[in-house]
Amino acid sequence: MLAIFKREIRSFFTSSIGYLVVGLFLVLTGLFLWVFKGPYNIFDAGFAELSNFFLLVPWIFLFLIPAITMKSFSEERKMGTLELLFIKPISLWETVLGKFFGNALLAIIALMPTLIYVYVIWQLGTTSGNLDMGVVWGSYFGLLFLVCAYTAIGVFCSSLTSNQIVSFIVAAGVSFLLYYGFEGIASLTGDGSLALQVKNLGMKAHFDSVARGILDLQDLVYFMSITLFFLYLTTAHLKNLSR
Repeated sequence: MLAIFKREIRSFFTSSIGYLVVGLFLVLTGLFLWVFKGPYNIFDAGFAELSNFFLLVPWIFLFLIPAITMKSFSEERKMGTLELLFIKPISLWETVLGKFFGNALLAIIALMPTLIYVYVIWQLGTTSGNLDMGVVWGSYFGLLFLVCAYTAIGVFCSSLTSNQIVSFIVAAGVSFLLYYGFEGIASLTGDGSLALQVKNLGMKAHFDSVARGILDLQDLVYFMSITLFFLYLTTAHLKNLSR
């Protein structure tokens, strides 16, 4: 697994892909938060807080993480090297985990420089340091959970096809449905109790819960279940391909 993990990281940073992903993420968040006029602009909000940032990032990750993961197995299938993975002295599960952790780490690396925003907002307040760090750290934990879920979905979709563009589109679509789809469906029903139950099936409801600064076991189990489910599907699909 470690060898696969290292190969994934090396492939990102020996080419321009890793730098492009990190740079694109930072440019997009920087422009929306500090330059472009709109609902995410911190200066327009009038409050020294990062809530707009944590509203924005899940939507950027909806497209950025599928772009990271789209080549995980699609490229192997296209180049005809997938069979070599099957004969390596490691299990398919370890291979999938190596790919998963390698891709997830790149997304986390892209996220790390945004800690500078925390320092800037800390200094921008009327009273320096007037920032609810519990909410900030809770939101960052929520983003880590989303990274894991999105990455697992992306790796699975990449195993389905040799076409990276198809992999990207399917992964972005599935991630969107699981993140916001249930909330959209919930808004169509007039039954408040039913709407809440449907809403809680989606990732957005659980991300919002963690982002309030409270780490609930239910939210942790939810994200772990989504992540492990798609990793299991990936392993099962690859096992069928190896027969």
